[in-house]
Amino acid sequence: MVAAERVAATVAQGVHGRRRVGQGDSFWQFRPFVAGDATMQIDWRQSAKSDRAFVRETEWEAAQTVCLWRDGSASMRWRSRAAPVEKRERAGLLLLALASLLMRGGERVALIEQTARPVWGRAGLDRMAEGLIRSDDDGTGLPPRTNLPRHAKVVLFSDFLSPLEEVHATIGRLAATPVSGHLLQVLDPAEILLPYKGRIRFLGLEHETDTLISRVEGVREEYEKRLVAHQEGLAAIAGAAGFTFSIHRTDHGPETALLGLYMSLAPE
Repeated sequence: MVAAERVAATVAQGVHGRRRVGQGDSFWQFRPFVAGDATMQIDWRQSAKSDRAFVRETEWEAAQTVCLWRDGSASMRWRSRAAPVEKRERAGLLLLALASLLMRGGERVALIEQTARPVWGRAGLDRMAEGLIRSDDDGTGLPPRTNLPRHAKVVLFSDFLSPLEEVHATIGRLAATPVSGHLLQVLDPAEILLPYKGRIRFLGLEHETDTLISRVEGVREEYEKRLVAHQEGLAAIAGAAGFTFSIHRTDHGPETALLGLYMSLAPE
């Protein structure tokens, strides 16, 4: 929680509220009165300071529910020597930091699980952290089937190494709710670079068979092509469903990823 709040505070210094004119209590700006404005909109105190009439505008406020999910499967619990944290830990940090940012903006946030309810405020963030600790994973590496609010925003944190057809079915089901949102693929640097040399035995973490490669250097180029093809497939699935997609390496700082996530949820 401390780490998540620190990351959220760093990003919060570089972002602003949703600057749109509309119903709300938060002051945004004064602007000159123009033909068509109702006289009841005039701020007489501000207008008295000059020879023009000014209208007081408030910031657009329309709290929505943002639903978050963190993959807790076995593959997310692995890390290489080059990575500072496990993928699962980084994903959890980003989830809580994003929740903190959203709650500061007045949004309601919920975990995607059967018993989750939308929460808000500091107490809500504490409950979300507790729920994240208690959350169970069914081993599929994909979010569970549960009822989500219509037109909610969804953010999914995973390595998304499941077969593309399974990811497609899951995202299609979410889009039919309908909801939209963002997929963040969290990867260890070794999964991107395949830095190993020589004869290596790779052990499956989720019931896959072990694979012995006599010379890893000889398969690196083909491995990179398959990874890129998989990521392009994920981006295509996301785009077709009205979602966005990005990639985060665990050896990179979380702030840039968090800023991207927050901006992807900004209203159009």
